[in-house]
Amino acid sequence: MTETQNGSEFDQVSVHNFSEKILEQVVHFHVMKLSGGFFLWVGSAPVLSNLAVSMSSKYDSMPLSTLVLGDPSNTAPNSLAQRLAKKTKKQVFVSYSIPMTDSNLGLLVENRIKKELELHPEHF
Repeated sequence: MTETQNGSEFDQVSVHNFSEKILEQVVHFHVMKLSGGFFLWVGSAPVLSNLAVSMSSKYDSMPLSTLVLGDPSNTAPNSLAQRLAKKTKKQVFVSYSIPMTDSNLGLLVENRIKKELELHPEHF
């Protein structure tokens, strides 16, 4: 859905939520579609402990990425934002608030996001 204001068209913000039980842990996903990008929050509890942003660059094949908020030793939000920006060609904000208790959990979470991207591309 688009809206016109002062002669300029822009997309309205839309929200999409889904959850999945992954390795005996319920993981919640919150997607806010923005004009030219999206915000993705992934977590098991309502906490915004970090925030990364990534976007494509005409100077490099790999999107630029930086951590805006959180512990710089936790590379999960940066890495996920970068991979999603490369896949979608959009600006991506990611907050990833899942404790890394199992090394497979991150991969399974990312696979679930990719599945949702395929099933509902209109939400991203």
